[in-house]
Amino acid sequence: MSSQESVRAPAGPLPRRRPPVWRGQGPAVAVVAVGGALGAAARYGAGLLWPTAHAASFPWTTLLVNVTGCAVIGVFLVVITEGRPAHPLLRPFFGTGVLGGFTTFSTYAVDVRGLLVAGRPLLGFGYLALTPLAALAAVWAAAGLTRRLVLGRVR
Repeated sequence: MSSQESVRAPAGPLPRRRPPVWRGQGPAVAVVAVGGALGAAARYGAGLLWPTAHAASFPWTTLLVNVTGCAVIGVFLVVITEGRPAHPLLRPFFGTGVLGGFTTFSTYAVDVRGLLVAGRPLLGFGYLALTPLAALAAVWAAAGLTRRLVLGRVR
């Protein structure tokens, strides 16, 4: 038996190679990055327009940004999931990128810590509870209003 005879081709078709991950996910990663930069810039602008005086002050800007961003998420998701079909990259760009960069729950955590360190535990724990409750209420209310006003139906 020669060395050429011992090497045989596999039976059946050759397995297909998967495309590189970046080829399939590249556009989504790119639009999330661009959207995130835009959202973060908008959040930074809000902080410049309405700065928190010091660590012991109530962080109104962060609360407003998070609640507003969550309300917009409620409107956006109802429109793209229950309304007209949207481009496949719209959700990662706007929902994950822009609104993910705009809302800032990491700053929320730093603000809570700042209030606690500044000796304002009641305000800190109040803010700790208020933010997620207000954010959830904003999503719920905005989604409900969008269904009624824009789509003309109630769920």
